[in-house]
Amino acid sequence: MEKKILLLCAAGMSTSLMVTKMLKAAEEKKIDVKIEACPIERFNEKLNEFDIFLLGPQVRFKQADLSKVAAECGKKVEVINMLDYGTMNGAKVLETALNALK
Repeated sequence: MEKKILLLCAAGMSTSLMVTKMLKAAEEKKIDVKIEACPIERFNEKLNEFDIFLLGPQVRFKQADLSKVAAECGKKVEVINMLDYGTMNGAKVLETALNALK
């Protein structure tokens, strides 16, 4: 079953590169995922479309507020590890997201 992961950040630019790295890692491991990135302002409109939401480190202060909203729909909001984000470690970020969904 396809897992749907959405990365949220201030503008959606730096996370776009992370999406590419994560998709490459998923392809190598033959994991069925849909991964996209968008600005954090679009969280509410995307809530029903994705299983988990990953926040870029620059918007981590929003986790508590978004988690409350997401929990009502049985969804999770996690913050991407700063080191993994800085090194664009798509495989590690993908693994973190999939583990959070278990």
